[in-house]
Amino acid sequence: MSGWDVAVTRPLGLVTRPLGLLLLVLVCCLSFIALSDEVAEGETQQLDERMLLALRNPEDPARPRGPWWLRRTAEDVTALGGVPVLTLATLAVCGFLLLVRRYRTLLLVLGATLGGAGLNVLLKQFFARPRPSVVPHLTEVVSQSFPSGHAMLSATVYLTLGALLAQLAERKRLKLYVLTVALLLSFLVGLTRVYLGVHYPTDVLGGWVAGLAWALLMAFCARTLRRRSPALRAEARRPVA
Repeated sequence: MSGWDVAVTRPLGLVTRPLGLLLLVLVCCLSFIALSDEVAEGETQQLDERMLLALRNPEDPARPRGPWWLRRTAEDVTALGGVPVLTLATLAVCGFLLLVRRYRTLLLVLGATLGGAGLNVLLKQFFARPRPSVVPHLTEVVSQSFPSGHAMLSATVYLTLGALLAQLAERKRLKLYVLTVALLLSFLVGLTRVYLGVHYPTDVLGGWVAGLAWALLMAFCARTLRRRSPALRAEARRPVA
């Protein structure tokens, strides 16, 4: 094992241990509760609006700061967290799992993604925070604002799929690369929601935290099921052909 693999094995090992996963889930849940409490009381409203206004031209709030191509790029990147793209990505992975006959893993992926989507809908309806009105929206939106669905669902789906791909990789650096890409995609999607004026920064932060908590919880459940199910362990160890 190389020095690089040793360097990344220790932190990855801590994260993938059951106790470590549960502690991270707890931290995320407590962070989300604290943030949502501040949002519900309006404590973050002024800062949220200032940050949105800072991204717009003072003379024309309908024009975002930056070169002309930045808005086009934000519109393209934000689509990566939309329901159509996430659905296609999930279906593509499910098709792959069907072809390699990993049926139990397929059920885990579907449960994680559909459960995350359902949780996001419930959270949005519970908090019912209106969309930002301080700046014009640069893309169409129809649902409530908190937490950001794009941020939460991209974190849920990409981290779930990233964890699945990481299982197929043998070297620790490849596992770290896959998980880093998954986190980066969710991060960029969330930033575009603020830039396009359809979410407050705290909406996106709440989506990230909730999505991460759900993905970690699903990872804990998958690890527990693998320990208790010899068939699932055998399926996970079977080489992809």
